[in-house]
Amino acid sequence: MRVSFEFFPPKTPDQHAQLARSAKRLAAHRPEFVSVTFGAGGSTLSYTPETVRRLKQEHGLEAAPHLSCMGGSRAEIAQLLNEYRQQGCRRIVALRGDMPSGMARAGDFRYASDLVAFIRAEHGDHFHVEVACYPETHPQADDALADLRHFKAKVDAGADGAITQYFYNADAYFRFVDEARALGVEVPIIPGIMPIANFSQLRRFSEQCGAEIPRWLAKRLQAHGDDRDAARELASDAVAALCRRLLDGGAPELHFYTLNLSRPTEAVLTRL
Repeated sequence: MRVSFEFFPPKTPDQHAQLARSAKRLAAHRPEFVSVTFGAGGSTLSYTPETVRRLKQEHGLEAAPHLSCMGGSRAEIAQLLNEYRQQGCRRIVALRGDMPSGMARAGDFRYASDLVAFIRAEHGDHFHVEVACYPETHPQADDALADLRHFKAKVDAGADGAITQYFYNADAYFRFVDEARALGVEVPIIPGIMPIANFSQLRRFSEQCGAEIPRWLAKRLQAHGDDRDAARELASDAVAALCRRLLDGGAPELHFYTLNLSRPTEAVLTRL
């Protein structure tokens, strides 16, 4: 079973310590790579290169920085790509991203497909480029077909693979893969997995990104009330069952959104 993990760049001493603990524990599962976000709205972009360096040097992990085209100039993005190449990075997760706080312009690239094409023009095949896709449709897309066409444009621009937004409905993933293949997309499509550590937090995230939490799962988690241990067991069982079905159905890998916590992800991996 191939796995990869996502981390976010820490800013405080406590967050640094938390990431170090989680990275050490999750490194034992021998991930294919770990990705490092730039934060909502680009809020932690300046911390990403340092986090990539530490994950590589201190934990021996192949780290793939997220790179957003929103708010960045061609020169700024070119500088970041050169920095990552000098650090020895061979993977990039190329995203459109959100507009950084306080910025009035979108930057020199409007779409992630433009960013992918720029990476290829500047660095050829040096980087393995992952892009994002949305089995339950991007919340800003006009419709599901338009969203699929945007995804195909990123692949046509040179993406090597894709990582999905998290979801809890396996049928949504399988349907999305079938529809992408029908459009001629042949790259691996890795399902993104969100272990459930805090249901209230998950509900907020899901409202923002358009991910659907199945009603049966939400109701059962709510039924446990303040019994956190029982809720965690139920959540881990449910996510592990989702993962099993995805793997049995041919998913090439599992990419876990860890939120810099190791235990929720390990609870799922133990069940698998």
